[in-house]
Amino acid sequence: MLRISVVTIAVLLVAGPAALAQLPPQPPPVKNSITQGSDQERAACHPDVMRYCKQLVRDDGQDDVFAILGCLQSNRGKISNSCQQVLASHGQ
Repeated sequence: MLRISVVTIAVLLVAGPAALAQLPPQPPPVKNSITQGSDQERAACHPDVMRYCKQLVRDDGQDDVFAILGCLQSNRGKISNSCQQVLASHGQ
């Protein structure tokens, strides 16, 4: 599959802007879900993140939000009710 992608890109670059205009529009970038949560929501889940997912929290603040979410989901039976409500309110 990677080979097809490289070939496709090469053909598009050779074909020029007309070929690029035919590509479908790209979706917007995924927003960091931590910044979407309110202070109250972050406070509800912070103790659980520190208790069960601390190894995923980085010192530089560039946390892998999806890894932390997966960790919280895998510990769903152990996390607080308030954090479970936050996850449920965000469709998790």
